[in-house]
Amino acid sequence: MSDSKEPLRIGALYSQTGRTAFVERTQLNATLLAIEEINAAGGICGREVVPVTVDAQSDPQRFSRIAEHLLDEAGVAMLIGCYMTNTRQAVVPVVERRGAALAYAACYEGFEYSPNVVYGGAVPNQHILMLARHLMANVGKRFYLVGTRYTFPIESNRVMMTLVAEQDGQTVAERYVKLDAERSELAAIVGDIKAKRPDVVFCTVVGEAASLFYQLCRDAGVMSDTAIASLTITEAEIALMPAGLAEGHLTAATYFQTIGTAANRQFVRNYKAKFGAHEPLNAMAETAYGLTHMVLAAGARAGSFAPAALRAALGDQPFEAPQGTVRLDADNSHFYLWPRIGRVEADGQFAIIEESPVAVKPDPYLINHTLADCEPTIAFNLRTARR
Repeated sequence: MSDSKEPLRIGALYSQTGRTAFVERTQLNATLLAIEEINAAGGICGREVVPVTVDAQSDPQRFSRIAEHLLDEAGVAMLIGCYMTNTRQAVVPVVERRGAALAYAACYEGFEYSPNVVYGGAVPNQHILMLARHLMANVGKRFYLVGTRYTFPIESNRVMMTLVAEQDGQTVAERYVKLDAERSELAAIVGDIKAKRPDVVFCTVVGEAASLFYQLCRDAGVMSDTAIASLTITEAEIALMPAGLAEGHLTAATYFQTIGTAANRQFVRNYKAKFGAHEPLNAMAETAYGLTHMVLAAGARAGSFAPAALRAALGDQPFEAPQGTVRLDADNSHFYLWPRIGRVEADGQFAIIEESPVAVKPDPYLINHTLADCEPTIAFNLRTARR
């Protein structure tokens, strides 16, 4: 890293409009909060960190073009961001061609590695395994899978179907809708769910369509005898729904706003003070916040934001994140994280009903993929879960 005291420019690659903007705004807010805290502590090697962001509009091709602009013309040292897998996949070739780094700030489906990417969010063994085990042990074994038609839902459903089959369960249907799904598309699926009467609907519908899907399920009476569970319905999605609509819903994630750690209480206070008491926090925001702190501190230690130097420095230093202490697994550029299951309460927040007592090593390729692999790491409060 140069001895210059010129500002250090970092690309914050998110959507501020479009179908997934309501989630990506939480990521951008958290990134900006982390940068503000870093600057208040003296910056990076005495340099002020300046975030550079352009609205990517939930469009993968635009993500790619903006990444090129930020690296080639705006002079950023690295990129932090992306939410949907197809936007990350559009940016990876850009950073690989330029020898630049992308810190990816979301959970995803796994089964990927790039030497230019640090993967900050959960992979299947850090969310799907716990959720599948919980559902089959406590709810039932007949699953209906519905998601948005792109890589993350398709791959997540593939993993869930494998886990269900291993426990002699049944996948009664697998359905997909486009990102801007119309009411008629979703209504047809809800009608099929009502006819097939599964024990569980595993929902990976993302974006604004998720709220409509839940409303249609309620109106059809699906929620009365079918559990709905997800990896992607977070506090941000619930904030778009009518009050009480998602009550009882289950989500598997590494972070919920209700986590009782001192680091999280401070994070929530700082976030709400900066962006407003009613602004939602979720796992995507927490990932972006912690990842921003970690990669910028690693760049300072390494004296470089080159991908190899960044990864080496990240491996040297754990971070006290709001979810718990996290650290990079140098074997695969993913992080040890804290799996949890939350149930939506009447106030729209999650009661944590199951959580790992330790940070779980990432297995992005799901080499150990049976439910038993997850079981020893879990502290399960059965009394709370059956309330």
